[in-house]
Amino acid sequence: MTGAAVTTEPRDRQLPMPFHPLLPTPLPKKRLPAGRPREWYVSHNRRLKAMRLAIALLDSGVYQPSSANNRRIRIAAERLDIHPPSDTTCRMVRALIRYGR
Repeated sequence: MTGAAVTTEPRDRQLPMPFHPLLPTPLPKKRLPAGRPREWYVSHNRRLKAMRLAIALLDSGVYQPSSANNRRIRIAAERLDIHPPSDTTCRMVRALIRYGR
């Protein structure tokens, strides 16, 4: 990653949503329920990350799981300012693309 600019913006910044009268407004975020095992939170966050990446790939024109290799998924994550996904998350992204058709 050469030539990367250093930014001072927080990683969880909200991207501007385009206004469209027929689109619903995004729901407010709620806290996750307390008291669950740690594995539940890990898998929940992994599913959310896979969903965001699958949507981004579908929006960019990647409709086949075979064309969504790990490198392409990680490049999409970098563009979205998301931590690089693991191999497991990449497999989940391909599964979402496969079943989303």
